[in-house]
Amino acid sequence: MILQRCKSGHLGLVLLAAVLAAAQTPATTSSLPQRKTSTPYTGDLSIFDYPDRAHKLHIDQVMDLLGIAGDKNVADIGAGSGWFTVIAAKRVTPAGKVFAVDINPEAIAYINKRAQTDGLSNITTISGAADNPKLPAASVDAVLLLKTYHEVAKPVDLMRNLHASLRPGAHVGIIDRNGNGENHGVSPKVVISEMETAGYRLTGEHDDLVKDDKMDYFLIFVAK
Repeated sequence: MILQRCKSGHLGLVLLAAVLAAAQTPATTSSLPQRKTSTPYTGDLSIFDYPDRAHKLHIDQVMDLLGIAGDKNVADIGAGSGWFTVIAAKRVTPAGKVFAVDINPEAIAYINKRAQTDGLSNITTISGAADNPKLPAASVDAVLLLKTYHEVAKPVDLMRNLHASLRPGAHVGIIDRNGNGENHGVSPKVVISEMETAGYRLTGEHDDLVKDDKMDYFLIFVAK
């Protein structure tokens, strides 16, 4: 408490709001307490390019539902080997663009080499963070997190920070399997709850499309 002698000669209490607020208010961040998550994969990236993956995931129908076509811009968050990045880039070529986001430097290098080998100039790699995909503002029409959401250490923060990068009507798709968060899966109820907290609403469930690839659900969201 700070005392200052007033002109009247009495001791008055001078409340310094900024100082007191700083002293009495605990430090806060945008992060909420997080559930358990799985350790991100850092092994051989080529394993994601297994035979019939596109068929088993019905990837053309997945892209149809997300509106990936023509001049649309796409974000592949947790891009890994760039398997989906390349497929999306070929679908939207030459007018659209695909942003491949990953926190693993090896994945970024792998995708850059892959894009060069395939002659795909519409792929841009981005080194993201656990709480921020670091995409340009108002840059994407569709987003896919394919077998990735369970590895995101700060899912609510990540999805909140994604908002600024979404164009009007952008769709956000999440394909994953059931689990407890740390066993390379997460419950769809948890995903829906976290997405709602981050400012999204569920607009579609297309689980049957991904069952052949041993995935349990395909959820589509839009910003509220």
